[in-house]
Amino acid sequence: MGLDMYLIGKKFMGYAKEEKLRNRIQKDIDLDYKIDYIEVNLGYWRKANHIHKWFVDNVQDGNDDCGTYYVSEEDLKNLLVITNEALESKNPENILPTQEGFFFGGTEYDEYYKDDLHNTKKILEKILNDPKTKELEIKYNSSW
Repeated sequence: MGLDMYLIGKKFMGYAKEEKLRNRIQKDIDLDYKIDYIEVNLGYWRKANHIHKWFVDNVQDGNDDCGTYYVSEEDLKNLLVITNEALESKNPENILPTQEGFFFGGTEYDEYYKDDLHNTKKILEKILNDPKTKELEIKYNSSW
């Protein structure tokens, strides 16, 4: 058990240009139902409670409920700025503080905290620099 966090990209498959792909997927998985959307995993964190806290505070209106929430491109850009600031700061706790919680992992500002920041930067830069992600609806989800 523990805090698992996901950025999910959802693509609508109902347009004519996606019909061939949709039909191939349906045939490959032997599913006799129409596929309207495909979801892809854009990012994953484990017990990165400081990143989770940012999403709760900035995307989820303070609701820490394991729900699924829409994330805008502007949200991703803002998180990248904050992540870079925390990486460069001698006092990252003032920029991206940790959050205690049952199964949320450590709250120290140590190498694991910095590893999570580097992972976050890598995830966000990949998403923001890939023009194909502009076609996706991006959502954040967590569970513990």
